[in-house]
Amino acid sequence: MHALILAGLLLAAAGAAQADVAAGKARAAAACAVCHGPQGLSMQPNVPHLAGQPEIYLVEQLRNYRSGKRHHEVMSVIAKPLSDQDIEDLAQWYASLQIRVE
Repeated sequence: MHALILAGLLLAAAGAAQADVAAGKARAAAACAVCHGPQGLSMQPNVPHLAGQPEIYLVEQLRNYRSGKRHHEVMSVIAKPLSDQDIEDLAQWYASLQIRVE
């Protein structure tokens, strides 16, 4: 059982290591910034901030939108054409953005 958990963690880490932050940033500028802001901080009250969100959460939610498991009028359309690599890149970009509260 422990070997399976370790193998899963290693596969997740390997996938994350292959994500491209620069590609995620470029993709976000083209598809996400209008609603979520250029740095992942939305100015719209009904649109969530993405900056600083955990990568694993962002990957799961984008995959859920893409598959139809989670539905939103706009996000379902935006996520549909995303490849697994696009999702990994976007998630790593937004997760790399750090938020400081002072």
